[in-house]
Amino acid sequence: IALTTLYAPTGWLGKLLMPLGLKVAYTPLGIIVALVFIGLPFVVRTVQPIMEELDKEVEEAAATLGASRFQIITRVLLPSLAPAIVTGFSLAFARGVGEYGSVIFIAGNLPYKSEIAPLLIVIRLEEYNYPAATAIAAIMLALSFAMLLVINLVQTWSRKRYG
Repeated sequence: IALTTLYAPTGWLGKLLMPLGLKVAYTPLGIIVALVFIGLPFVVRTVQPIMEELDKEVEEAAATLGASRFQIITRVLLPSLAPAIVTGFSLAFARGVGEYGSVIFIAGNLPYKSEIAPLLIVIRLEEYNYPAATAIAAIMLALSFAMLLVINLVQTWSRKRYG
């Protein structure tokens, strides 16, 4: 509800974005904003411990060997952070697949424009169309399971590579 209040045309962020031609509430962009808001903590919580474990000396050694700041980031930091970043985004995606509460308010449930899969399940259940609801739920479950499998594979690969 807070996101809708902020990003609605009458909200204080909505008023700032409207002159720029950006409408967030009741659009697919609003769905993205809500999913980022919900999923970002998963990314932060998986990347933060890895960043805390990184040795500052490695960055300093790269700098003394003549690496630019961009090279330090791309060749020293990102390879170490890549498994955690992939894991965080996979967790956020798996969480976002089934997100209902936060997205439904900002999406507005506009037919063929801002409908989401969990809402389609509810609609099919209200229509007593149980096979369709089951099919949608099974696809969502398969997507989430596939993402969790990818997370486990990345973690296994990361452990083998980095110890």
